[in-house]
Amino acid sequence: MPPKKKTKKTTKKNPERSENDLEAKYRRSVLDVAILQDHIAFQRESVKKVQSDRIELRRCLRHTEQKLQHDTQDHRDVHSDVSRRYNAMQTEMTSKVQRMEKEVSQLSEQLVMCQQELSKETREREQVEREKDSVIADLQHQLEHMETDYEKILHENLDSLSSQLSAAQRGWEDESSAAHQKYEALLSEFGLNARNI
Repeated sequence: MPPKKKTKKTTKKNPERSENDLEAKYRRSVLDVAILQDHIAFQRESVKKVQSDRIELRRCLRHTEQKLQHDTQDHRDVHSDVSRRYNAMQTEMTSKVQRMEKEVSQLSEQLVMCQQELSKETREREQVEREKDSVIADLQHQLEHMETDYEKILHENLDSLSSQLSAAQRGWEDESSAAHQKYEALLSEFGLNARNI
């Protein structure tokens, strides 16, 4: 701080006192100059420190800007890669969905055809079973009729055979009686008794 200027009063005082005042003023001025020089030196050091800090801050700012630029480029690269992968996956998924929809459509058509064929086969099988049951019933009826006919024929043949056997038996018995009487008569002629033989 600059020393305050004092207005000089022209007084006719003691010259010795005047010299003392001048000397005190000089000393005060020298002290003020020393203080000012210290202050200026401190200010210079502060300015140097500020300039050094500013240079360091600029260097740090440049480094941060470079890092930010590098990070931004990395972010762009990552974003580009992710976008590319996403687009590829989306294309692949779209293609896969289309393939699966086509496959589902084909399978649905096949299912409808299989259901129709199954229905047709079921109707045909039911028809065959009905026809088979009808044939079996007819055959069963014919078999029962044939059994009745064979039973009737068998009974008739057995009755006929039985009557023939009875007639033959009577014929043999008559022949046997006749032959027996004939041989008894012959034996009697020879004087033999047939009951004794």
